[in-house]
Amino acid sequence: MSHSEVVETRRVASSRAESPGVQVIAEAGVNHNGCLDTAMALVDAARECGADAVKFQWFKAEQLVTADAAQASYQRKACPEDGSQYAMLKRLELGLDDFRRLAQYSRDSGIEFLASPFDEDSVEWLAALDVGCFKVASGELTNLPLLTRIGAQGKPVLLSTGMSFLGEIEAALATLSAAGAGDVTVLHCVSEYPAPVDQINLAAMDTLAQAFGCPVGYSDHSDGIDIALAAVARGAVVIEKHLTMDTSMAGPDHAASLDPQAFLAMVTAIRRIEQALGDGRKRPAPCEQPQRELVRRSVVAGRDIDAGEVLAHADLLLKRPGSGLPAAALPQLIGRVARRRIGRDALLDWADLT
Repeated sequence: MSHSEVVETRRVASSRAESPGVQVIAEAGVNHNGCLDTAMALVDAARECGADAVKFQWFKAEQLVTADAAQASYQRKACPEDGSQYAMLKRLELGLDDFRRLAQYSRDSGIEFLASPFDEDSVEWLAALDVGCFKVASGELTNLPLLTRIGAQGKPVLLSTGMSFLGEIEAALATLSAAGAGDVTVLHCVSEYPAPVDQINLAAMDTLAQAFGCPVGYSDHSDGIDIALAAVARGAVVIEKHLTMDTSMAGPDHAASLDPQAFLAMVTAIRRIEQALGDGRKRPAPCEQPQRELVRRSVVAGRDIDAGEVLAHADLLLKRPGSGLPAAALPQLIGRVARRRIGRDALLDWADLT
């Protein structure tokens, strides 16, 4: 390993040790089906599952899609009766008062409230609610006017990068930076529901970190929880995953979401993985100390050795326990003279030798 690689390894280990932990975002999205009571139930479920934040989507259908925009294939499968994106999204809207109540309800419940804005009015409304950060949905990555308005708020940004090339991400980051955005975390994402495992490409997280020098997370649309856990083990600092009260509910995202029981299992596993990752320094763990003395080897007498005898290699053996002179000391003992009689199998000590 080169010097620069060693330095980088130390930097990563240090930053990991100082990290406040993986931020887990429960993506409620539109899984409220346009019902405020269901949205509040999702807030409760996210908190009970141990998520750090619950996130919704703030849009107005008439500003987001044309009247006859086609549905994505997964949307057609889940919501065939809507016939168009506009009809589906219109049915899933929540109003300004709804979001005000959701934000307050989230804070009163002890969980961070987030929402992805899809138009500039929504950005201003979120700013008025004093959100801690702004989340940019993958579909808005190239919406530079929206990014400019988000960046102008001066808050941290979570930037999803589904469907994108590096050049598009670079332009988005430049736009946010020029507008005055706070720290940006780039989220790797595959914008399909569910995302095929063989196309998820978690290794792209490394590419994003190297290309842009910023924290990297993962917005997961795969089935189950294993890919999200793999992303944490690979270094994701943010995990976003859809949460629903029931995966069989009617709506575009329920089938690719986790129910509360599965979401809780994911959060529990993430916290275990965080503990297991550690700080990156290789050294004996505290729990290993007793084993070191038991299973490492020490230098012992291979026969009875009388006082005055000169030690030869054939007189010495390496045996457990490791509480005596370490095995590495063996070459330094050859040619030493015994001060006293040393019985067979006894651990050698420097005080016994001249």
